[in-house]
Amino acid sequence: MIIRTLDAVPSIDWGNGLSRRFLLHSDNMGYTLTETTVRAGTTSRMEYRHHFEACYCIAGKGEVRDLDGNSYPIRPGTMYALDKNDPHFLIAAPDTDLRLVCVFAPALYGDEHHSFDANGFSTYQRRISAA
Repeated sequence: MIIRTLDAVPSIDWGNGLSRRFLLHSDNMGYTLTETTVRAGTTSRMEYRHHFEACYCIAGKGEVRDLDGNSYPIRPGTMYALDKNDPHFLIAAPDTDLRLVCVFAPALYGDEHHSFDANGFSTYQRRISAA
């Protein structure tokens, strides 16, 4: 059995917010569970090329927008799933952080972060430390 509390899990700055990662690859569950905060007023261009992701909003508001320009509001009680490695824009409202509980499959290793630049959509990158 694995028991973890919010104050005991690492908080990773993923670029436009924080990801608190409760379950990782090393836990051998096959998926990752996170609580993710998206900073108010940010727009994140993301694409998970190697993971599927489902997110459930627990606080705040925002929207997720697909490449066709379709916009879907996110409020507490809303779930969205990226079941086709969908490139998307995750947009937090200007006045409040967006808080999501997210599941990633396959599991994250824990050191992944985004790189937001003008050259496309960010995909998770692993931090590789020099030996």
